[in-house]
Amino acid sequence: MACRGKCRYVLSMPFARILHGGNLEAAEKRFGRPQAGWLDLSTGINPHAYPMPSLEPSVWRRLPGSDAGLRAAAADCYGVADPKLVVPANGAQSLIQLLPGLRRNAQVAVLSPTYEEHAACWRDGGHRVLEAATLEEAQDADIVVLVNPNNPDGRLQEPARLIALSERLAGRGGFLVVDESFADPEPTRSVAKEAGRPGLIVLRSFGKFFGLAGLRLGFALAEAGTAASLRRQLGSWAVNGPAQVIGESALLDEAWIGAMRQTLKENAKRLDLLLAGFAFKPMGGTPLFRLVESERAEDAYERLGRRGILVRAFAKHPCWLRFGLPGKEAEWQRLEAALQSLL
Repeated sequence: MACRGKCRYVLSMPFARILHGGNLEAAEKRFGRPQAGWLDLSTGINPHAYPMPSLEPSVWRRLPGSDAGLRAAAADCYGVADPKLVVPANGAQSLIQLLPGLRRNAQVAVLSPTYEEHAACWRDGGHRVLEAATLEEAQDADIVVLVNPNNPDGRLQEPARLIALSERLAGRGGFLVVDESFADPEPTRSVAKEAGRPGLIVLRSFGKFFGLAGLRLGFALAEAGTAASLRRQLGSWAVNGPAQVIGESALLDEAWIGAMRQTLKENAKRLDLLLAGFAFKPMGGTPLFRLVESERAEDAYERLGRRGILVRAFAKHPCWLRFGLPGKEAEWQRLEAALQSLL
């Protein structure tokens, strides 16, 4: 949706190939270092991180062993029938960069607006990329890529529709990539349990839901041949030893996962109410972030930044702002006070 106001702040943002959230170095160059430290709400990372298990000192001193335990844990968590269909990697981003190597000179449709690395990586791989607004516009492509739930607006596609699309694409030698980096809070919309079907590749991010983005862990879920090809491209020791141990522990912790889903749902409702009180128009989101629109987005971004609160702005949609979840009660109060200053 276009904004009627004149939003100019994106023109003076530091240049980058793609602007991502979480860039505190760029924020400090722009706003200075806040006395109270940064409250970084520019990412969709869970502020309630999974409690780190204790690690044997030897984990840090030896090369990573077999990832069989991690693959089994991921298969169990995501409902995948066979751990052989699970490919662990150093974050979902590394898999996004590998996928274009599976084909040559393909017509690729990326359901947009979305995480911009998808289109960029397929273009860099020499493919013809269409940024499609709807799945109907993508029907003639060889490969379709979408994020579900979508980043940044939380748009959801029904699993049955995605499975049908993957079957059509497989029938003509193509495939569907479903990036489920934000699917953990809402597992009923996931197609992960369908992994192994020809024409379907599912990506999962570990760090966002478990609040451990610095661990750099992600997974591809795919049919056996594709999974084997990705493992060959990743090579040996694709995931470090500590990440394997921590990831396996977290993925099998059903009690923590269930409780956190409820916590995030409640936090998202609280954030919706808070933002609505300051005339931000809701545009969607997931339990890990909320997207809003405002003709005063330029002013809000600047004034929040000067108070040490970083939110996510979008160069192509200058009247959008995305807010991640505060964690501690003091952070909620700090955000509310900063929003009050906008009045």
